[in-house]
Amino acid sequence: MIIGVPKEIKPSENRVALTPAGVMEFIKAGHTVFVQSTAGDGSGFSDAEYKKAGAKILPKIEDVYKKAQMIIKVKEPIAKEYKLIQKDQLLFTYFHFASYEPLTKAMIKSGAVCLAYETVESPDRSLPLLIPMSEVAGRMAIQEGAKYLEKPMGGRGILLGGVPGVAPAKVLVLGGGIVGTQAAKMAAGLGAKVTILDVSLKRLRYLADVMPANVTTMMSNEYTIRKLIKDHDLIVGAVLIPGAKAPNLITRDMLKEMRPGTVVVDVAVDQGGCIETCKPTTHEDPVYVVDGVLHYCVANMPGAVPYTSTIALTNATLPYALQLANKGWKKACEDNLELKLGLNVVNGKVVYKAVAEAFGLKYTPIEQVM
Repeated sequence: MIIGVPKEIKPSENRVALTPAGVMEFIKAGHTVFVQSTAGDGSGFSDAEYKKAGAKILPKIEDVYKKAQMIIKVKEPIAKEYKLIQKDQLLFTYFHFASYEPLTKAMIKSGAVCLAYETVESPDRSLPLLIPMSEVAGRMAIQEGAKYLEKPMGGRGILLGGVPGVAPAKVLVLGGGIVGTQAAKMAAGLGAKVTILDVSLKRLRYLADVMPANVTTMMSNEYTIRKLIKDHDLIVGAVLIPGAKAPNLITRDMLKEMRPGTVVVDVAVDQGGCIETCKPTTHEDPVYVVDGVLHYCVANMPGAVPYTSTIALTNATLPYALQLANKGWKKACEDNLELKLGLNVVNGKVVYKAVAEAFGLKYTPIEQVM
């Protein structure tokens, strides 16, 4: 199969979908890999390294899309890429369709096969291709939140871990999944007083066992959230419903209950956000204020640490990408239910129910297109 790796053109996105090590594995398996020139520069991988691994370097993004049977990316195509996508071309990337209708309709129109990293699902309900970036984003949520709690950045002017004689900051984490767990671990490690909420008692029992003493677990409900937001300094939104829009756990009216300078970091922004006042921001302009509450809602947080993120992502995606290349998407998805669940849009049909429901589109069961 002919694999294409275009340079990411979403603002401030420095990751690349495949490392030179990943390229070498495709070459060893008998495939051809085209990499757009400078695609790896932001992550610290030069064209020379890709050439040495066996890739062919192409100068323009148009060339990569034109030649490739499978496009491997990091982020969803943006508007200027829509016209480059070909009918029957396989796109393997993060899509987050349920949060953006224009992208969904553009991919339907393209006739391409869209296999989304974020809905590839293991038998234990874990999301193996979302986990590495969720781990990065969860840890970064605390790193960024701590920074924006500083007074010059617009926060309350509180040190996350406090000092002897001064109480540490209070951190509230909404959701006990991968993002929430990593955020809680980081915040606890810095000495903050952490509360983590989830709707699963089983998950809370697990977290209570593995977390340090400065982490409290509580059942998530509106009453508890309204109570806790009044005195917490940093709030991390870490809620995920696979393939669907995130629920609003903090509504606009709740902001007036928070203290001025409270910081909210909504990691769920890719799926619409779990804070009603959330809107996607960029690394260049990451924050805004609503009712005195500082919002950090960067939609591609791991893009700020591209070296770490690119290697972590390739480690996770490569085994699946090789299956797609070796067998073709239909046979690979027939043989591997995890990959089959990743199919969202196929040849103009929406085959992932939550995406169809998000925009009132016709849903086609995947079996009808396989």
